Amino acid sequence: MIDVRIVTPEGVYKEFKTPIINIETNEGQRGILKNHMPLVTMLKIGKMETEEEGQRQVYAVAGGLFYFRDNKAEILTDAIENKNEIDVERAEGAKERAENRLSVLDDPNLDMKRAQIALEKALNRLRVGK
Repeated sequence: MIDVRIVTPEGVYKEFKTPIINIETNEGQRGILKNHMPLVTMLKIGKMETEEEGQRQVYAVAGGLFYFRDNKAEILTDAIENKNEIDVERAEGAKERAENRLSVLDDPNLDMKRAQIALEKALNRLRVGK
């Protein structure tokens, strides 16, 4: 089994054991099994899938860092939500707000990169939550 620890700015989100972790990295999707070679990689905004106590679990991950060594995985991320924790209505609202911000092209105060990231996060939460 792999010992997993997920850490956010608020502290430890969750610790559990799993036989597999499927993650989305900047280089593509990765499947991590027991005794995988050591790995440090950046996570993109995407989903993560695990198996916990015989149940498949799906998470929306807001990017971050994935570290694996000696059957221990640590995920450092700004935000993560289990599929069951996602408020789809709230995610829809965030998507609409991000789209509205991006539609105003002549606003000198608009940070386009930040608005695009907000839209990606909202779309990811909707994809995982539905």
